[in-house]
Amino acid sequence: MVIPLSTPATEGALLVPYRAPLDVPHELVEHVAWLLYEHHRARNTRWRRLGCFQQALLAVVHLRKNETFAQFGAGFGISQATAWRYVDEALDVLASWAPGLHEALTGLGEGDHVIVDGTLISNDRIRADELYCSMKHRKHGMIVQVIDHPDGTSLWLSRETPGGTHDLIADRAYQGAGATFRIPYYHHCEQSEHYQQFNREHARLRAPGERALAQLKSWRLLRRARCSTRRIGTIVQAVHTLLTCSYSSEKRLTAEAVQKRTYPGPP
Repeated sequence: MVIPLSTPATEGALLVPYRAPLDVPHELVEHVAWLLYEHHRARNTRWRRLGCFQQALLAVVHLRKNETFAQFGAGFGISQATAWRYVDEALDVLASWAPGLHEALTGLGEGDHVIVDGTLISNDRIRADELYCSMKHRKHGMIVQVIDHPDGTSLWLSRETPGGTHDLIADRAYQGAGATFRIPYYHHCEQSEHYQQFNREHARLRAPGERALAQLKSWRLLRRARCSTRRIGTIVQAVHTLLTCSYSSEKRLTAEAVQKRTYPGPP
């Protein structure tokens, strides 16, 4: 199957689809398919070009591989506009299941601690906009605040803010967070052994947070987003749902059942 690619730069070119593995659990795609199935049933959705499982796979491929809509849409036999519409719907469904701040912190004991950090989601559509330029990273993008459990699990991800926003996080580049936050000391090498030991212990406690950010960035769309800055928050929440969702055997359709799901045609 060959699908024409109609863009101003490559008008008349052809896209040739090919098979490729996706490094995510099969159960994860099934779980997303179940959420889409429930969403379609609640809205009494009519016939779709792709079934729930294929639409879920489409969205996961988009987040994981960060290909253009024309590229991965060709592999599913759909147009660029249809791929964008299906992915946009799936991201909204996933983002609606992301836990809120109160829900994420429920269950923590009085003496427990969490790791607060921030990460930049770079974006290539705002080069000329100074508001979105992060001087710390020397890049344009959006800042997302992250709260992680000490075991490295992401508990909560904030909405996006412009890259130029001062993100008050618990590392030594940002001061003034107050007594609630524990931050390392500046110029610890010039200070006594006590301060140096404190910074080493602090780095050890923050290490799981760095691993959580690395796991978040394993979804390649969050390394360099091509979308509007207003959609980055939805994408982050959708990825958070994928990282934290559980697979319930009682509420999970098999891949074959979801993939073959048919909707009633027009009356």
